[in-house]
Amino acid sequence: MGSFSIWHWLIVLLVVVLIFGTKKLRNIGQDLGGAVRGFKEGMKSAEEDENAAATSPKAVSDQTTIEGTVREKSDASQPRA
Repeated sequence: MGSFSIWHWLIVLLVVVLIFGTKKLRNIGQDLGGAVRGFKEGMKSAEEDENAAATSPKAVSDQTTIEGTVREKSDASQPRA
């Protein structure tokens, strides 16, 4: 009893077509398809941008490395002997 048969779905489809009309349903389908296509293209371009940034030699990291030697901390107020 939880699922509908094919006849139920055909009646629902017929009622929807009668209410909205085929032209309006076609426009809704085209708009929805264009939105999905635009979303996919946006996701693809975002992935390409991430890959280009990751492989780019000009990428600058947020961390800074300072090279040098470590010496004892000297206090300027005490004279050296």
